[in-house]
Amino acid sequence: MTRKKSNFDALKILDEMFFQSKEARRELRAAETNLRIARQIYALRIDAGLTQMQLASLVGTSHSVISRLEDDDYEGHSLNLLRRIAEALQMKIEVRFVRVD
Repeated sequence: MTRKKSNFDALKILDEMFFQSKEARRELRAAETNLRIARQIYALRIDAGLTQMQLASLVGTSHSVISRLEDDDYEGHSLNLLRRIAEALQMKIEVRFVRVD
């Protein structure tokens, strides 16, 4: 039983850290955005049947840049580069602002 109480306490602490701290919520939202961008670039590239090297060539950048963009920890997304990727994949970018709770 001690383990369950310990697990409960840990979850309670995490809940307090992430849902009561404005800074933690901001960081969590940023991480979620980075993850969504990385996964979307990866999925679009795979759907197009391209390697990172091939996409990089179409975009006019290096393989390492595409690799970093597909890493969910990367925080340096530039709208210009994302636009170039979209164009290379015959797509467009839509940006929208959504109110946070």
